[in-house]
Amino acid sequence: MSVTLRHPGTVLTDHVFPVPLDHELPEGEQIEVYAREVVAAGREHEELPWLLFLQGGPGNPSPRPLGQDAWLGAALQHYRVLLLDQRGTGRSTPVNRQSLALRGSAQHQAQYLAHFRSDAIVRDAELVRRRLLGEGTRWSTLGQSYGGFCTLAYLSYAPESIRESFVTGGLPGLRTSVEDVYRAAYPRVAAKNRAHYARYPQDVDAVRDIAAHLVEHDVRLPDGSPLSVERFQYVGMLLGQGSGSDTLHYLLENAWIRGVSGPELSDVFLETTRSLVSAGGAPLFAALHEPIYAQRSVDPGGTRWAAQRVRGEFPGFDAAGALEKGEPVHFTGEMIYPWMFEQDPALAPLSEAAHLLADRGDWPDLYDTARLAANEVPVYAAVYHGDMYVDRDHSLATADAVPHVRTWVTNEWEHDALRVSRGKVLERLIGMAHGEV
Repeated sequence: MSVTLRHPGTVLTDHVFPVPLDHELPEGEQIEVYAREVVAAGREHEELPWLLFLQGGPGNPSPRPLGQDAWLGAALQHYRVLLLDQRGTGRSTPVNRQSLALRGSAQHQAQYLAHFRSDAIVRDAELVRRRLLGEGTRWSTLGQSYGGFCTLAYLSYAPESIRESFVTGGLPGLRTSVEDVYRAAYPRVAAKNRAHYARYPQDVDAVRDIAAHLVEHDVRLPDGSPLSVERFQYVGMLLGQGSGSDTLHYLLENAWIRGVSGPELSDVFLETTRSLVSAGGAPLFAALHEPIYAQRSVDPGGTRWAAQRVRGEFPGFDAAGALEKGEPVHFTGEMIYPWMFEQDPALAPLSEAAHLLADRGDWPDLYDTARLAANEVPVYAAVYHGDMYVDRDHSLATADAVPHVRTWVTNEWEHDALRVSRGKVLERLIGMAHGEV
């Protein structure tokens, strides 16, 4: 039974849909997918077009709205919105160390996890569309970051179901190898490091002091897990967000406190760092981060921890070398490394399954390039000039390869602009769709 409640300015309705774990076996094991319908208060009985929101990730649930916050206000002027918790996330059948333990062996866990990529997500969306809107219907889509990857998979699988698509920071490379993804990523992350240290030059010594302390001491986070230098470098994920550089600086400001044995890393610093480096809230993000790029026609050998292998080509991210040479220590970005499955308690039980996924070489292709070359669905995409997470050049190459993709390239915003721009980014894309821009 659907549950409906009211927030200020919105009416929310819960929906739960059974879907096959494996869409090639529709009568086989079933899982649940949850979605929240959102409509502007007073318009709940109107015949409004639907907008499906595809969240970034992988492994993150849709946002939990508080009235018409973030981009919802702009969307609800035109649409009835469906916030989909992609399979494995949020209120959909969950995937984490606790639920995966029920699958038994690491091999069975890896086989299960292989069903949680964008190809399965868009087939879930198709079942939801038919059950909620009916046969022969179409809806619009809004894909943020990884949601844009899902959008291109959707346009490959069922373009006839889509009226128009909006993409923010998420046009993927269609034929880009996973190694090339990271060869393009490391220089972008290095540029964000340089920009941060230029903004906050005092942080050069602050980071070096913390890194040197971590080399010399066994530092534990409040959950008991180790804070290694490599793990500390991972807080560089912040640098791809609009206010991320400032947030990082404030984290470093609170790093030290004087204890009985002299200066030590403060509990405030350690707890905040724990929240930034733990995958407890989104283990699928780590387990599937490289497999979301894998396509057997592009990477027949599998992903094989590409971020770790490619990292050696960029010595600027070697913290030990930077300390020895007296150079700034660079943070890393949106890279997942095998050691994370040893140091993070939320990931350690998934370690063997993650290694099996990294070795897999027969991943189905995600994008039908021939079908995309004949695309007729209008796509309006915001491409962020300095995006740390999704490569601008890969995005623009895809826009050139797929007809009816119109891009807005901007350096005004970072990757999180959809969330933090108070609707301005979505308003711009909707204006493009309406011929106003």
